[in-house]
Amino acid sequence: MKTQIILTYCFVYDLFRRLLMSSNPTIKLIYLPGLNGLRSFNSKARAFSEFIKAKKRVPAYSQFLKERGFDLPSFKGFIPNIHEIPVIDKENYIKKYDINSRCINGAIPFKGVVIDESSGSSGTATNWVRGKRERKVNAKMIQFGLGNLLGNAPLFIINAFALGPWATGVNVTMACSNFATVKSLGPDKLKIENTLLQFGFKHKYVIMGYPPFLKQLVDNPNIPWHNYNVTFIFGGESMSEGMRDYILNKGIKKVYSSLGASDLELNISAENDFTISVRNLMRSNNAFREKISKFAGALPMIFQYNPSDFLMESNDKGELLITICRPGYVAPKIRYNLHDRGHSITMKELYNLLDELNIDRGTIIKPDTDLPLLFHYGRADMTVSFFGCNISPVDIQETIYQIPNLSNMINSFCIETLEDENGTKKLNIAFETVSDKFYSPKDIPIITSDFYNQLAIVNQDFRESRRIAGNEELLSITFLNPGEGIFQENDLRIKSNYIQTKKI
Repeated sequence: MKTQIILTYCFVYDLFRRLLMSSNPTIKLIYLPGLNGLRSFNSKARAFSEFIKAKKRVPAYSQFLKERGFDLPSFKGFIPNIHEIPVIDKENYIKKYDINSRCINGAIPFKGVVIDESSGSSGTATNWVRGKRERKVNAKMIQFGLGNLLGNAPLFIINAFALGPWATGVNVTMACSNFATVKSLGPDKLKIENTLLQFGFKHKYVIMGYPPFLKQLVDNPNIPWHNYNVTFIFGGESMSEGMRDYILNKGIKKVYSSLGASDLELNISAENDFTISVRNLMRSNNAFREKISKFAGALPMIFQYNPSDFLMESNDKGELLITICRPGYVAPKIRYNLHDRGHSITMKELYNLLDELNIDRGTIIKPDTDLPLLFHYGRADMTVSFFGCNISPVDIQETIYQIPNLSNMINSFCIETLEDENGTKKLNIAFETVSDKFYSPKDIPIITSDFYNQLAIVNQDFRESRRIAGNEELLSITFLNPGEGIFQENDLRIKSNYIQTKKI
């Protein structure tokens, strides 16, 4: 009986929501303040509805549940206990079952489908199926989100994400062409430079890409960035506030991130001026940072998301489990573990914490909506261990941008943990420089000392690990010219590989 009531409720709610999605003015009603109690219920109800549909109509998911002897979650009143449903991820579900069996009715639809693939930065590329309805909804939400951030003036979007079969190239282009002028160039600095010079200052530009490429792009001295109205939208990885400051100081008007994943959806949550102000408060107030943060190290990215569309949970390892609650997906995902670390808090919890610490609420920008905040710390497996401390690429990026002379000379970096035959570990940070003219060999000891001192401030666990290691020779820095050594394999079309581990 409870199952049928919830399914009926979700059916009626989804009809109502589709009406609201028909225009931008009515979409705003979805985000009205004061409705988080309803959104919280919708989150679990719609997740349950998608679970029932997948259980009945997706062969792979049905088999997955049977192998684990799971039928239905229990209820607390009329709220299903979603946390009882087994977790899926790339290893136990995506790689185990073929792509057809992971689709509704066990087959990829014959039309209206786009197949893209993840970048393969962590191994072999994986194919993902996206139907017409889900792409249409996502395009509508991208349009609405950009309108909220940048206003309703016409946009000239330059897609500098990887083109070809990748999700960012295929779907971003198709989604944005419905409401903006779009030129898809990929990560090609010369073509973007030529486009800006030819089309001039009159347009409101949005350039989308990965942070390392955007940093290289803004370092281009041939573009008078201050004379252009350019916003950067980045994704794929985190950006430190130091790097954001660096880009803004070059003349870029605004810089925002959108959280997405090829496995799930391109636009799960997004930054705005409010969330950036919360992140800057963490940056400037250690008491607030320690109280609100769940993990040591660099600042997490902070987004807002709609629980009615995405149910966010965290497991005991602090990894995000995400359920797509929107109907109409060709390949449903229920409690999918991206192996990203993160957690969410409500707006009420945020303000209670500010009050507890006697921080004026006016310190942060007033939000447009009271949607919950998502704290995203990056991939759980994208860290290296050094004497009991976990160091992430975001820690390194944040450290770089705390040292102005260093941020001007670096294109990219790689964290190397080197281990000798006796098991002794050495930590080396390899920097790919813009050119070799920025430093001389005699500068390296000073830069090394400055860098690791700053890293100890960014990641306090490293401070203790450094003390335990006791030997400063175990910490080193290597400078390499562009495209040299370990950077020879770098491909700007995909996310960078920031970690290497090897024997010496």
